Order: sequence, then structure tokens, then C-alpha cells
Amino acid sequence: MFDSLTSKLQDVFRDLRGLGRISETNVSESLREVRLALLDADVNFKVARDFIERVREKAIGQEVIRSIQPGQQIIKIIHDELVALLGSENASLDLGGSPACILMVGLHGSGKTTSSGKLARMLEKQGRAPLLIAADVYRPAAMDQLATLGEQLGVPVFVQKEEKDVVRIARAALVFAVANQRNVLIFDTAGRLQIDEPLVQELVRLRDEVHPREILLVLDAATGQEAVNVATHFDQALGMTGAVLTKLDGDARGGAALSFKAVVGKPIKLMGVGEKLEDFEPFHPERMAQRILGMGDVVSLVEKAAEAVDVEEAMRIEERMRKGQFTLQDFLDQLRQMKKLGPIETIVGLLPGGGDMLKGADLAKGEREFRRMEGIICSMTPQERRSPNILNAKRRVRIANGSGVKVSEVNNLLNRFNQMQQMMKKMGKFKKMMARMGGAPLPGMFPR
Repeated sequence: MFDSLTSKLQDVFRDLRGLGRISETNVSESLREVRLALLDADVNFKVARDFIERVREKAIGQEVIRSIQPGQQIIKIIHDELVALLGSENASLDLGGSPACILMVGLHGSGKTTSSGKLARMLEKQGRAPLLIAADVYRPAAMDQLATLGEQLGVPVFVQKEEKDVVRIARAALVFAVANQRNVLIFDTAGRLQIDEPLVQELVRLRDEVHPREILLVLDAATGQEAVNVATHFDQALGMTGAVLTKLDGDARGGAALSFKAVVGKPIKLMGVGEKLEDFEPFHPERMAQRILGMGDVVSLVEKAAEAVDVEEAMRIEERMRKGQFTLQDFLDQLRQMKKLGPIETIVGLLPGGGDMLKGADLAKGEREFRRMEGIICSMTPQERRSPNILNAKRRVRIANGSGVKVSEVNNLLNRFNQMQQMMKKMGKFKKMMARMGGAPLPGMFPR
């Protein structure tokens, strides 16, 4: 999402790191480039101006001028101010009361229905019992979409297609929730192509009926500054508690994320980072600031790994690797665990300097290579995966036909696997030899 902004800020930072001395002149030149980068990212011009002034005031202070590394000091100031601009710290959902009601509001096409499903999935994983409520009485397709999402998730969906009064739907949903022990009610409300008074008044009546703990405005990140204008209007009418920023995996410039808190005064609480139902995360200002500045987001990467990877299975495979017992089935299991983490582009982007690594990289080719290897191994019998040495020419032809590749590609995979096996065996022998000699491998030479 922030690729363009990140790239421009990285250029500014390279210049700053090279400055041996700091003066008001070279600080102003650097901050002018930062300001232009923010405006180009569609950040509200008042927000960009105030941000630059705060950084300038701190950057020309005596502490920075006398610093051994003044450029690094200014970069830290920009980082800290960016964190403050985004909201300082994660604002968690208020789910007090039973049941707790959440209104998902916003314009048509912002992603309310999908975000409602993603939120239900996230809350269920936290041990809560969500209920999705179809409160869009104008668009039957929205009700059908919500019902489909609920079926995929195994989460109940309350639908009354014949009812056109959202207040009556809400009353019936509350009775249903109590009867079925559902403790979080997520209302997927109607949207419009633009804000109109009937829409707002309908939402006000719904709010007054269910007394929601959260009123979350769902904003499409691609709408830029216009999203902030929409947010202001909804907030004045409803008293929002926060926002959900969607489609952050697209090529949006990011102005909405950077302007929202400063203009509206409410936090961004959640964000959609992909099309899958699991691509939904709490919004952490510090982590987002690090991503924007090209510092990566290792904490989020570790959290993704902890959620996606089976630790016991990973330890089992590691043990087999150390003993030289690693098979093609183990290799297939590893590939599938890696796929659970998400697209390669997403994972690399969370690493420090990942943005630079992504430049010019053909990640689509890497994804295709993974799928091809998985297809080849899946075309083998269990015995062949355990003992690749039995794969004669006839078997290799069958595997190639079964996976839709050339025999040379099967041979290439097997050669690479054999090389990997040989390397693991050598590492295991060397480790045993070091242990017999009373020594130890160099730190980091081997796993664990």
C-alpha cells in the first residue's frame, strides 16, 4: 500500500544519514521532501503541514545538533511523530456487556460485508460467540453474501429478507442472540454511493435501539482524503468509536490511514490486508509506522507464524533434518506450512528492508515454483515420497504426466532435494564430531 511513500522516504533518509552536521537549511530541505511525499500519498494538507512543523521544531533542537549521528536522530523523530499521527497505540475493541453490539457502517463498496465476516472470524478465534446480522434491507445480495460468509466460517447469520425495518430486525436479532448464547452481535448495515440523510437517520434509529459498544466506519483505503470527509460526516451524526481500514493490500496511496486520527480524532482499530477471511488484523500504529519507513514489521510476522505454523510439526521436521531422515513428504509439509503464512510478497514486506528486496523481484515466479513443486510431490505415491531412490525413469514420466510438467522439471526437483539431503547429513556428522571433541558449533551454525 505505502510502496511509493516508503520509497520516497527511504531516499530522504539516505540523504539524512550522510549528513555529518545538521543546520536549519539542510533540515528544511529534507523536510520539504518528506512533506511532498506525504502530499503525494494523499495525506490531508493540514495534517502534513502540522506534522512537518512538529518534526522541524524537534529536529533543530540542540540535542540533535550536538548528536554524534544527527541524521539518525532526525529519522527517529520522524518515526515517533508518525506513530503519534497514526494514533500512538493499538485501540482495542470495547466488547463489554452481553451481548455486545457492533455497527459496521460506511459507503457502498467500502467492504462492510466482507469486513463483518472477517471480524466474526477474528472474534471466534478469541473465544467469543459472534452473530452476524444482515441489516442491509436494500440490497438482497448483501444478505446472501453475509449468509455465504457465515456458512464458510461456521458462524450463525440472522437474516429476515421480508422485513424492511432495521429496528425490527435488530429487536428480533437480540432475542435470537440470547436464545442461542451469542455474545457479540455484528450488524452489517446498508451503504450508499454517497452520504444521504435517510441513510444517516436509519443508522441513528438502529444505534438508539441496540446501544452499540462499537460503531466502526469501514473505509476503503483507496478513497484517500475523501474517506476522511466521509468519516467526519458519519462521526458528527453517529458518534463513531473508530474505523476499519480495508483494501490495504492494493495500490492505494495511504492518505486515509495517515490523516484519519488527526482529522476525526478517532482511532483506526482494524485493517483488512487481503482478500482471504484471515487477512484481518488489529491496527498497531507503531508497526504501521515501521512498515511505512521501510523498517519492516517483525512482530506481525512472528504473530502470523505463531498462528499458522504447527510448532510440534515444525520441531518434528527439524529433528528429522538433523538426523538426515528428511523426506519428500517432510518437504511437502514444509511447503504447506509456508503457504499458510500468506503470499511471499506479504512475508518479505514484513522484513526489515523488505521493500528493497521486492524491487524488481519476480515474486509471481516464486509462487508458481512453489505450486509446481507441490504438484510434483503430490503426484508421487507415499512410498515414493519416503524413498525417492526408487524413482526410475518410468515412474518419473508418470509423475510428470500427473502433475502437468516436463520430466526435466521432476528431475530438477529430485536433484535439488538430493543436494539438500547431502548437506543436512554433512551438518549432522559435523555436529556429532564437534560433540565428541568436547567443542560446540559456532553460534547460529545449526538450528537450536
